[in-house]
Amino acid sequence: MFKAVQSPYLVPFDGSFVLSKAPSTAPKQGLDKDARKARLVELVEELAALQHILYAHSGHSILLVFQAMDAAGKDSTIRAVLSGVDPAGCAVTSFKRPSETELAHDFLWRTSQHLPQRGRIGVFNRSYYEEVLAVRVHPEFLDAQNLPYRPKKLADLWRERYDSICEHEQHLARNGTVILKFWLNVSRDEQRDRLLARLNEPEKNWKFESGDLAERDRWKDYMSAYQDALNATSRPHAPWYAIPADSKSFMRMTVADIIVRTLESLELKYPKLEKEELAKFGEMKKQLMGDTKSA
Repeated sequence: MFKAVQSPYLVPFDGSFVLSKAPSTAPKQGLDKDARKARLVELVEELAALQHILYAHSGHSILLVFQAMDAAGKDSTIRAVLSGVDPAGCAVTSFKRPSETELAHDFLWRTSQHLPQRGRIGVFNRSYYEEVLAVRVHPEFLDAQNLPYRPKKLADLWRERYDSICEHEQHLARNGTVILKFWLNVSRDEQRDRLLARLNEPEKNWKFESGDLAERDRWKDYMSAYQDALNATSRPHAPWYAIPADSKSFMRMTVADIIVRTLESLELKYPKLEKEELAKFGEMKKQLMGDTKSA
């Protein structure tokens, strides 16, 4: 299994992550906005080249999980970072409210249907983590799940789900799936400004949902749920990265950098043909060179 690449935003594996100490703003020292955008262009090109090798090698799959509060920039980050990737080798799945069919299965079932096959990149815009985030903040959602067993203490249920998630991700990692999880850490003030922009700018009106404000009122509950979930499930084979999200240019560049460095660490190569196959190339070239052009 691969090892998580180092980053100031890597969530520790020992459960010591303190969300209130995690920065939501870009560091004061570093690239300015224009330089970040230029660096993102370079990273997008590097990712496109690495994705071709990943596809040809066909030994690993990449699963990118994005979680965040509303207006943190999940959609735009996914678009920007993966803008150069061949669509044939990548699929993005957004998980909204579960359907009746999905509720009739265990909570990992609906995402399992969309896992990437080897050689491809899969992106989850929200994921099975909603079961220990949104459902934890709104335990009434459990009623629709018709669970045959529910611990008396809900804290025990969340721990059981953390265990299930960790076991699920370890199984995927053992079978060649490289899992990278990004929590886009937007501040409450920045979220307010972005929600106001959705109300004030006509071209953004469609993004606004009245439920966004109700969820914003539960900010502290969500932050507590995020801290517990990240601490319980950040592992060397399935790391969480808490990415500062108040600056979109910094967030996109940082996410792209982590993905590129992770792919580079796999040291994937294009497949090499056997000597017998290579020996036939000479004859095949002669055959092609001898073909006359059709009229």
